[in-house]
Amino acid sequence: MPGVYIAYPFCAQKCTYCNFASGVLPRDLEAPYVNALLRELRATAWPWTPETVYFGGGTPSRLDPGSLGAVLAAIPGRPYLEATLEAAPATFPHSHAALWREAGINRVSLGVQSFVESESRRSGRRHTAQNVAEDVAALRRAGIENFNIDLIAGLPGQTASSWRASLEQTARLAAPHVSVYMLEIDEDSRLGREVLFNGERYGAPDVPSDSAIADFYETAVAFLHAEGIERYEISNFARPGFASLHNLKYWQLAPYLGFGADAHSFDGISRWANVEDAAEYVRLVEAGLTPRTAPEPAHLSEEKFFVSLRLASGIRPTPDERERYSAPLHRFLAEGLLEERDGALRLTNRGVLLSNEVFQEFLQPCQL
Repeated sequence: MPGVYIAYPFCAQKCTYCNFASGVLPRDLEAPYVNALLRELRATAWPWTPETVYFGGGTPSRLDPGSLGAVLAAIPGRPYLEATLEAAPATFPHSHAALWREAGINRVSLGVQSFVESESRRSGRRHTAQNVAEDVAALRRAGIENFNIDLIAGLPGQTASSWRASLEQTARLAAPHVSVYMLEIDEDSRLGREVLFNGERYGAPDVPSDSAIADFYETAVAFLHAEGIERYEISNFARPGFASLHNLKYWQLAPYLGFGADAHSFDGISRWANVEDAAEYVRLVEAGLTPRTAPEPAHLSEEKFFVSLRLASGIRPTPDERERYSAPLHRFLAEGLLEERDGALRLTNRGVLLSNEVFQEFLQPCQL
């Protein structure tokens, strides 16, 4: 069944590693943005009833609970199988957790990134390990047992021992879901630009090497496995029954509709997106104009390989797909980047670390 993504790009500060279309936007834009979201949602002719909702950002936990409830009320399908809210640790009143639950939120994703204070401070985060523990306790008191801990491998100054400290703190909190992202170096983040151009700011000279980051990731895979938290997607790990139902839609090519600035949509055939700039999004909606780009046909065969190979369950190619991609499939099997079991192709552990090399053989330009 389809899902709904809500983009809320407002943040209290821009983290150095962030390459999303979010940031410290004018506070007086937030109320018009919420009104634009509501207008876009209410104008939608729903072709189906969504079963999952995901509030991403930005920092959607900044939304006042009344506005959050109004946005959810404009989306059919409540109660949803899963309704996730992204939250920055130590930035929300704990009394809000019960209001989130009342509004329909039943899952919260905490953008921890690191439990080591020196690492989080250099990245633009303001929390401590104790803050996160208090946030988790507040969620549980409110009846939100399903929560995710985001971690980043490769932050400036990170070491093998500090990385293990973050993993151990995650285990102490008994997180049912953990996301582990290897630091992305590109020109869309301040830290990435500094690294690419040999700059000194944001701790760029202290970013661990690629091999160290790969070691951190493999350490996480083994550590979480020992805790009963299994990898089901390259960056996502869960206890049984706690895989993200909404995010699985992206990897299984299920339909979803996106609302808000830079939100993307997929109806099973075509993809489109809203304008990236939040102010432009508001201006267009207030003027009664569409904020959406023109739909473009999805490259489903190529995308199927790209997204399905991210999953631990892998992909079962059709005979036509096996013939079409016979050369790269044989090469990656021979090189030990892919393995085949019971008719399903999967990335090996080495293939996960070199997954971009594998994906490039299949991926046409598209936006997920």
